[in-house]
Amino acid sequence: MSVHVESVGRGRTLVMLHGWGMHSGLWFPLLPRLIERYRMHLVDLPGHGYSDALVTPPPLSLRRVVEAVELALAETPAPAPPMILGWSLGGQVALEWARLRPERVGALVLMSTTPSFVQRPDWPHAMAEATLRQFGDELTVAYRPTLQRFVTLQVQGSEHARDALASLRSQLFARGEPTPQALRDSLELLASSDLRSGAGAISQPALVIAGDRDTLTPVAAARWLGGALPQASLVVIAGAAHAPFLSHPEAVVAALDAFAEGK
Repeated sequence: MSVHVESVGRGRTLVMLHGWGMHSGLWFPLLPRLIERYRMHLVDLPGHGYSDALVTPPPLSLRRVVEAVELALAETPAPAPPMILGWSLGGQVALEWARLRPERVGALVLMSTTPSFVQRPDWPHAMAEATLRQFGDELTVAYRPTLQRFVTLQVQGSEHARDALASLRSQLFARGEPTPQALRDSLELLASSDLRSGAGAISQPALVIAGDRDTLTPVAAARWLGGALPQASLVVIAGAAHAPFLSHPEAVVAALDAFAEGK
């Protein structure tokens, strides 16, 4: 089993983790703005892009994903614990990484991230679990259209939705198609993960970036993270939906640079 990593740039080490159903090629439009200040390691999460899926059973878990990514990055050692930038599902991986291996994570940048993607009795800031389960059922019968519809949801409401959607669509299958089983496994991971109980123990400096029009991970979830993580700051980008790095790259880079300079 191998995890694909591409490394580019010079400066502070920045590991970049993408979201569900995507791959690290999604970051390419952002790279020219970062390449002179960051040594970026672009990771294809297991079962996505050029990375092999984790062998199951046991069930896919955030811990197993963290271990696989750590193993791949061991081939490109950094002089200091890296900053981890995680978007959506990648943000959950980053949170779990910081909790499990605090000495190996220098700082966190959590973009469009939530501790729980589905609603729970005491967690209204998410989609209904039945909606996510229905999405999984639709994957089985209409794989490509379902993924394309998910991409559309990510930019819904954004003031620059057309350009962001074009970028997402152009990259969606650029590295082949994730296997349906890999997508179902990682979708189950989204449904089952609830990271709220461990948030208070994550002591690394953290930047939480949210779009105020995000319908997949509502800004209320980002505000919760900003309050629960002991060393977190929150930046809400007006007019952005679930993919602010595509719709509002200047605002994202400005927030990232300000955070990195202070840490």
